[in-house]
Amino acid sequence: MIALTVVLAALVGISLGLLGGGGSILMVPLLTYVAGMDAKQAIATSLLVVGVTSTVSTVSHARAGRVQWRSGLLFGAAGMAGAYAGGRLGHLLPGSLLLIAFAVMMIASAVAMLRRRRTPVTPAPAPHRTPIGKALTLGAAVGLLTGIIGAGGGFIVVPTLALLAGLTMPVAVGTSLLVIAMNALAGLAGQVTTLSVDWKMAAIVTAAAVVGSLVGARLTARVDADVLRAAFGWFVLVMASVILAEQVHPVVGIAVAGLTVAAGGYRYACSRFTWCPLNRLWSRAAAAT
Repeated sequence: MIALTVVLAALVGISLGLLGGGGSILMVPLLTYVAGMDAKQAIATSLLVVGVTSTVSTVSHARAGRVQWRSGLLFGAAGMAGAYAGGRLGHLLPGSLLLIAFAVMMIASAVAMLRRRRTPVTPAPAPHRTPIGKALTLGAAVGLLTGIIGAGGGFIVVPTLALLAGLTMPVAVGTSLLVIAMNALAGLAGQVTTLSVDWKMAAIVTAAAVVGSLVGARLTARVDADVLRAAFGWFVLVMASVILAEQVHPVVGIAVAGLTVAAGGYRYACSRFTWCPLNRLWSRAAAAT
């Protein structure tokens, strides 16, 4: 199982390198169901993997000039306080509840990936000074979530930075990796005060994920990131349905899986055929209003 865990961790790292984020959402299920860790140990180990991998990615983005240090450090400083508090709070919550919360986070992350579209080339927005109050509040909230459930929350951080600081998307992505690294390492510090971590396994998984992320970064020019992101989003939804089936009730998991299949079928049909019933209904409703 260790060999399988290492291989899957490398694949998660490759997805991180290709997509610039989102892959870490699979690390907790991987550590729980493949490596055999309990939920709390898996979350702590995931924070280490996310923190180190994001740090490595931040360095490469910084060399390319895609990190806005002022906004990132301001947002990340507030996030670190929230993440540390979340790490301390996590041990008070039942493991099953943490996995259910993580499944909800997976669904939100998958929806964000599936809704993402190629953005047309437009003039870059004018950067502006980040509102300190909003940055501190939102940073602390994202950090708290990171510390509790072990996910980086890049799908929240990127648009928040783009809106707060007027950053272009490439700079927002690079800056978000700095924020995620700070949050994850602070969350890990909060977690290790209350539980023990298998550091040997954590180091092996982290190394595999980092190597995978470097490989993924080199494959970006050869792979259609939008197609991969969509496929990855659907896979994350399926994994979320499995977790909900085990932690809540099989009926809940089946319901989420059924909705996933229905949504996938609708999206496929509407991408293949010009006439789509639901699109026509929505256009009529919009015209009526």
